[in-house]
Amino acid sequence: MTRPTSDPAPDRLPSGSAYVLTLDCPERPGLVHAVTGFLLERHADILELKQFDDFRAGRFFLRVHFVLDAAHGDPGAAGLSEEFASVAGDFGGTFEIRDADDRRRVLIMVSKFGHALNDLLFRARTGELAVDVVAVVSNHPDHQGLVEWHGIPFFHVPVTRETKPQAEERLLELVGQYDVELVVLARYMQILSDGLARELTGRAINIHHSFLPSFKGAKPYHQAYERGVKTVGATAHYVSSDLDEGPIISQQVQEVDHAYGPEELVAAGRDTECKALSNAVRWHCEGRVFLHGNRTVILR
Repeated sequence: MTRPTSDPAPDRLPSGSAYVLTLDCPERPGLVHAVTGFLLERHADILELKQFDDFRAGRFFLRVHFVLDAAHGDPGAAGLSEEFASVAGDFGGTFEIRDADDRRRVLIMVSKFGHALNDLLFRARTGELAVDVVAVVSNHPDHQGLVEWHGIPFFHVPVTRETKPQAEERLLELVGQYDVELVVLARYMQILSDGLARELTGRAINIHHSFLPSFKGAKPYHQAYERGVKTVGATAHYVSSDLDEGPIISQQVQEVDHAYGPEELVAAGRDTECKALSNAVRWHCEGRVFLHGNRTVILR
């Protein structure tokens, strides 16, 4: 049975194990029918189905949140993936099936500005984000107390021009050690090397203020004040070898006016950065983001 595309209230969820299937493949007729037919054969109850046909690029994207009726058997995510592989074989694309309640393993990187870090830790602690923050890495020791208060390992990895290769090697060691699925740069003020950016393609999200490239360098909000800006904003995007030019996931904008001094602009900017970054992390971890060349498709 297919339900409306908005998820039902928690107290009305059907019983059984919930999964999320995502599919990215060349566009052709019958794709939705093939997927829903596969689920119908297994007595699945579809809670949410979102799709996008990019006819310009000839590409199809789909995300399905469904529940299996335990009375008819449940092979688990691995078993479902094995069964669906035969269906997807004709599509010439990629797919993934995960337990809907899986929590992605996230490593956060931060420098001295702690607002985005604090916001992510709070949202993870309260369950608003379906993530497990498994480690925090910083090139400064400032936030060690906050991170350890949350019961999360903190790693101080200083970075200089001479030690940058060793610092990045240490980061990759931690990514492997903690089985990290997503790296989040929460105002980490170091440029990643091209090699590291390639290594983390599709697995690292960064945040920056949306003044770029207008106001670069130190104190961008003070520069914006001097120019009398009327909006502030932030962009969350995947990390790429092109600085701050990776595929965009989320953006936030707030109107301001002449009454905003530099400090008020900074405060407004922090709010937009936190919201854009948390949205990007949420959508990625819920399997709603598809990399599509230099762009993203967000099924939400």
